[in-house]
Amino acid sequence: MTLYLNELLAERKMSKYRLSKESGVPQTTIVDICSQKARIEKCSADTLYRIAKVLDVPMERLIEREMTERALQPKRSSFEVFKSNVCHLVKDKGDIDFIIGTLETDEVRTLYDRKWYAEAFYLLAMVDYLSRVNDVPLCTNYNDIRTQKLWEVLYPVGAVLSDTAQGTDKHRRECMNSAIPEFLRFNIVESGVRDVC
Repeated sequence: MTLYLNELLAERKMSKYRLSKESGVPQTTIVDICSQKARIEKCSADTLYRIAKVLDVPMERLIEREMTERALQPKRSSFEVFKSNVCHLVKDKGDIDFIIGTLETDEVRTLYDRKWYAEAFYLLAMVDYLSRVNDVPLCTNYNDIRTQKLWEVLYPVGAVLSDTAQGTDKHRRECMNSAIPEFLRFNIVESGVRDVC
């Protein structure tokens, strides 16, 4: 996120202290906004009005860039939806084209850098699994990620719901017994990557 308030202060050669004194907004609030500890678009209308008045800009201008940047950030779907989308993509593209496309876009690294670890691990596990079954050498670009795993085991939601409803762990155990090793390495229990409609 850009620090638009910092830019305005620099343009006007104004300190955070001076903005605080002239606007009546506590200096800690100004400092928190400038350091991104607080989001300016979450401030009250009164706070925005007082800051905007001192800086001689419309209130909307203070939050416009932040709102635009937030709108452009990728939205995270549920993990189950992500898994389904990946499996459908494999079915639609075919194993080799899926591997090539995933490696060319570097989506594994993008997801990992976003700290979307479950998604990054799942996608890498899929690439590794498909590489093994198609006798394709592993891409070594992700060896650092291959040494990581989720803290907790991630079971298919259907197995968890069934076990919860029945008060057992039978379905989770069955899933674990048929889990694909490339996924299990990351603490993801997956066996049905080909079972998509």
